[in-house]
Amino acid sequence: MTGKGGLDTLKGNVTERVGSMDRKQAILTALGQSQPDLVLKNAKIIDVLGGGVYEGDVAIRDGFIAGIGSYDAPQEVDLQGRYLAPGFINAHCHVESTMVLPEVYCREELRWGVTTVITDPHEIANVAGEDGIRFMLEASKGLPVNYYIQAPSCVPATPFEHAGAVLTAEKLEGFLHTPRVLGLGEMMNYPGVAGCDPEVLDKLERFSGTVIDGHAPGISGNGLQAYAAAGILTDHESICYAEALEKLRAGIAVLVREGSASKNLKDILTGVLRDRICTQNMAFCTDDKHLADVRREGTIRYNIKLAVELGMDPVEAVRMATINAARIYRLERLGAVAVGYRADLAVLDDLEGFTVHAVYKDGKPVDLDAPGLIPQKPVPDSRIFSSVNPARLDMDAFLLPQREVYPVIRLLPWQIVTQKGAVQASELAEALTSGKLRKIAVIERHHATGQIGVGLIEGYGLRHGAIGTTVAHDSHNMIVVGDNDADMLAAANELVRVQGGYTAVQDGTVLGTLPLPVAGLMSDQPAESFLASFQKVEAAARKMEVCKGIDPFTTLSFIALPVTPEIRLTDKGMFDVTTFSFL
Repeated sequence: MTGKGGLDTLKGNVTERVGSMDRKQAILTALGQSQPDLVLKNAKIIDVLGGGVYEGDVAIRDGFIAGIGSYDAPQEVDLQGRYLAPGFINAHCHVESTMVLPEVYCREELRWGVTTVITDPHEIANVAGEDGIRFMLEASKGLPVNYYIQAPSCVPATPFEHAGAVLTAEKLEGFLHTPRVLGLGEMMNYPGVAGCDPEVLDKLERFSGTVIDGHAPGISGNGLQAYAAAGILTDHESICYAEALEKLRAGIAVLVREGSASKNLKDILTGVLRDRICTQNMAFCTDDKHLADVRREGTIRYNIKLAVELGMDPVEAVRMATINAARIYRLERLGAVAVGYRADLAVLDDLEGFTVHAVYKDGKPVDLDAPGLIPQKPVPDSRIFSSVNPARLDMDAFLLPQREVYPVIRLLPWQIVTQKGAVQASELAEALTSGKLRKIAVIERHHATGQIGVGLIEGYGLRHGAIGTTVAHDSHNMIVVGDNDADMLAAANELVRVQGGYTAVQDGTVLGTLPLPVAGLMSDQPAESFLASFQKVEAAARKMEVCKGIDPFTTLSFIALPVTPEIRLTDKGMFDVTTFSFL
C-alpha cells in the first residue's frame, strides 16, 4: 500500500521498502556488504544539492542510487572521468505540439538526457475532451520516461472561440487521483481568476494542495498578486527579466522557456545573472517545440547550454534542469545524484556543449536502438481520428467584413505576443498587393458550425499562395493565411482531406502536406518518416518567403490564442486581448 513520500509498508512484514528497494538491502549495499546491480566507476558527479563537482563511484541497486564512494560489482561501467548529472526534467511541455505520439517524442527526449517530462495535454483535450486526456495517459504508459500530466484547466481556454469539448470542474476532478497526474494545468483564464468566476474557483479549490500551473503573460501589480493569491504556483509565460522577477517575488516559480517560436531564455537569464538573482525557484521548459528542433538540439540540454554560454555556472544550470524542477513539482527522489534518489542519470562528455554520452533510466542504460525499448502502440479508431469537420467551404468564406478601419495582427520576430495595428479601408488593396498585409482566416472545425473569423496579419510574409494548419492553440480550429482566396480554399480542403496537419498550396497545387490525423495534431508515423514530411512542407513554406524570425506554422498556430496579448483572431472574429472583447 503506497502512502505519502513513496514509502511502501507491507502488511505482515516489518520490512519497509523505499520505492522498490528493500531498506535493509539499501543499508547493506551502502556499507559495501551487499553487491549493487551496477557501479558507474570514475564519475565526475555534478552535485546539485551541495554545489560543485566531485569524483566517485556510483552504486545502483533496484533502480536507485545505493551509495557514492568506492564500490565494486559484477557489472561495472567506467565513465573515464565523464560528468554524471541527474536526468534532466522538462518542467512544462505539450507533447502534442511536437506532432508525434508520446512514444516517439519520449525517444527524442531520452536521446538528449531528459528522463522526466511534465506535460499538459490541453491541446488534445480541446479537441477530444476527457477521451483525449485518457488517450495520452494510455499512450504514455510503460515508457522508459517519467511521464507526468497536469490536468488541463481551460478547455476551452476562453468563451471567445469554439472548441471540440468543454471540461468542467466536475469532469476534471475525475483525474485528481489518477496515477501520474500531478495537479492542474496552466490556468489561462486570468479574467476568470481575477473576477472570481465560480467555475474557475471551483477548479482551483478541487485541486487545492496540488501544483497548479499558471499562464500569466504581462500580468503585473495587484493583478499578479491576486493571481498568486488564488494558489497558482508556476508560470512559463515571462518574456523578459522584469516580468520574471516580479513573478518570483510573488512566490510564483518561473519556468524559463526556450521553444520553437518563443525564445525567452536569454532575455530572462541575462538579468538574473547580472543581478545575481537566486534561481532556486526557477526551472527550464520548452512549452512548444517542434520535433525537428528537438532532434537537432534537444530540449532541456539546449537550455542548459544557452544558460552557460550567457555566463551561468554549469552546476547552477544543471540544478535548474533537475532538482529545482523536481522540488517545484514535489517529485520526491528525483533530480539529484545522491543516495536514495532514483538512478535516472545523464552521462555528459563536457560542461560546455553538454554532449550526452549515455542515459540511464532506473539504473539501466537506455539503448535507443534496442528493439522493443518503446513499443509502438496501436491508436484506437475513435473520434480522435475523425476530428476535422468544418462546414462546407467556398471562396465567399474568406471575404473580409466591410469596415472603414481594419484591425491588424502585427507579428513580432521570435515571439508569440502580437501588437495591435490598423489600416484604412482606402489603403487596404495596396497593402495586400505589396505583401505588407495578408488575409488570415480561422475556421471552426469541430462541429461544422460554419463559424469563420477573417482578418489581416502583418509581418508574416508569404508571396503568392496559402499556408494552412489545424494546430491552432488552444481550441485547434483550422487556420489559413494567404494572398488569394482560391489558394486559401484549396489549403482548407486539403486539411479536411487528410484529417488535419500542415499544408502549403500555390496556384491550386499542393506543394507539401504533413498529415496529422491523430486529433488533427499528431502523426501516427515514426520519427524518420514524420520528419521527412515535415521538412518538405516547411521547405515549401519557406520557398513562399515567410519572413525571417517567423516560424511558418508554429507562429501561425498561436494567432487564434485569445489569452496572449495583444490581438488575436478566433473563429468568432478579431479579438482584443487587452480589453478581452471583440473588435
